[in-house]
Amino acid sequence: MRFLFVHGTGVRRERHDRLFALVRERLTARFPEARVDSCYWGDRFGATLGAGGRSVPGLRPAAGSAPDAVDAETAEWTLLLADPLCELRVLAEAGWADGGQDPYGPAGGDDDAFAMPGVQPAGVRVLALLAGLPPAPPHPGDELGALLHGTGLAAGFPAALTAAADSTEAARAADRATGEPQARELATALARAVTAGALAAAGADADCTGAERDRLVELLTTRLGGDARVPGARAAAVLGRLAMRVTTQPLLNAWRGSLTVGATPALGDILRYQARGHDLREFLHARIAAAPGPTVLIGHSLGGIALVDLLALAAARGEAVPGTELLVTVGSQAPFLYELGALTALEPGAKLPYGFPRWLNVYDRQDVLSYLAGPVFPGDPRITDHEIGSRQPFPACHSAYWKQDALYERIEQAVGEAEIG
Repeated sequence: MRFLFVHGTGVRRERHDRLFALVRERLTARFPEARVDSCYWGDRFGATLGAGGRSVPGLRPAAGSAPDAVDAETAEWTLLLADPLCELRVLAEAGWADGGQDPYGPAGGDDDAFAMPGVQPAGVRVLALLAGLPPAPPHPGDELGALLHGTGLAAGFPAALTAAADSTEAARAADRATGEPQARELATALARAVTAGALAAAGADADCTGAERDRLVELLTTRLGGDARVPGARAAAVLGRLAMRVTTQPLLNAWRGSLTVGATPALGDILRYQARGHDLREFLHARIAAAPGPTVLIGHSLGGIALVDLLALAAARGEAVPGTELLVTVGSQAPFLYELGALTALEPGAKLPYGFPRWLNVYDRQDVLSYLAGPVFPGDPRITDHEIGSRQPFPACHSAYWKQDALYERIEQAVGEAEIG
């Protein structure tokens, strides 16, 4: 048996190699006898700006739809990605000691609310610990360093650390955190701000799950003398209510707009494929046919579109692609393009042709670039949609699939169902 991985839009050599190494490691662990190959097409068939971007007058985010609902945790992190210092700003403005007038509940102040003369506030000590952390990412041998490198956040970590440590918000919050309970909450808020800043800097290149994000927060909080397992009371109450109000369609549309209007090569690859996809499909066909035996095709994003087109066009001609037993699309827009009438292989309303293989389509509700296949091909027993939740907001969730055990478990199940040997 053979697996062939086809990457998605905007991916170039360095990104591909890092991503494929992860996919190969996870697949090999479950299928030790299988051959795992990749079909890298970014340099050859990807888009470039031939005129240096002279055609782009500016970024004007396009309108788009958002998921029907955003859970509280995802909403909070969406807000933090948009403004990593927002939680610190709450603490800087509201503090903890307010004479019992906190509209959101207990402030957690009590006798820690005022400092003794000449004694450094507990929050200032926490901020000093943050400023003392290494400005460069820790060595990969350290758990924090290994996590930063493994999630793609190492490059943005130093700037995120500096931005939080040097911010006016952090300084004001530190001055108000006079006791240990407040200092522990401040430590968590600072850790979340640094993590959010690194995630925002990495953007779609982040390979970070919700569990890894939470572990980063926990490690940073511990180094600042706090405990990330105990959520902050004051900031969490205010931020949670604000997040659920604002992280709905407007903010998700802003992410969608930045991705579809201002991103090159991500958007350019899609447009180029729509105009000149034949060459890429021929390249994929040759790579699939190059090795005998049953093949499982795995396509991410635009890679999934190209594979659906290739397999449907071949099946319509009665020329099944040699050895293809199962198609797995992950975070793919193929169903949406079909519904729009923009899928090359099929007119709207047309059925998948005889000879098209079994199709496992994996999506995440928070990933605005993933869509359902089953409802647009009703009654087709070859199609299975499977939901995975990374606990990450968009765009990080678009790349987080590959670190989810649930993805590989579902692929293993699909391989067994198809009786591929």
